[in-house]
Amino acid sequence: MSQVNIGIDNPSNIANALSCYLANSYTLYLKTQNFHWNVTGPQFHSLHTMFEAQYTDLAAAIDEIAERIRALGFRAPASYSEYQKLAEIPEEPNDIKAVAMVEQLLADNQTMSRMGRELIELTEKESDIVTGDMIVARLEYHEKTAWMLRSSLGE
Repeated sequence: MSQVNIGIDNPSNIANALSCYLANSYTLYLKTQNFHWNVTGPQFHSLHTMFEAQYTDLAAAIDEIAERIRALGFRAPASYSEYQKLAEIPEEPNDIKAVAMVEQLLADNQTMSRMGRELIELTEKESDIVTGDMIVARLEYHEKTAWMLRSSLGE
């Protein structure tokens, strides 16, 4: 890709951090969709519906994050093997109960919130208000989702 000159001194710092954020977002997307498909029990309908709304939002966010990496002039990671190396959020391939699903998604959304705050600090340091703005919106989403999940647990 040709050199991108948009006034950011170290776009590679942001692209690297966004790549990790993308990998975690994608892992959370897959986990949430898995839970949507496989949830059972008394809360089936409400959790099934909530998980669908969450993975739908994550799908749109993943695209936006990857496109921002490209706009900064870098290749967006796009394979399971790359995501496994970059992601902090663990996959959940096992058959687990609904409450454990909600607990895991709560922990994962809180992780995404913490990662988002770190990324916002980096974008401020690098004067990248566009990426910062995008991550502020993601932070708002993950904090609200964590609240909804906590409420589902009765906390």
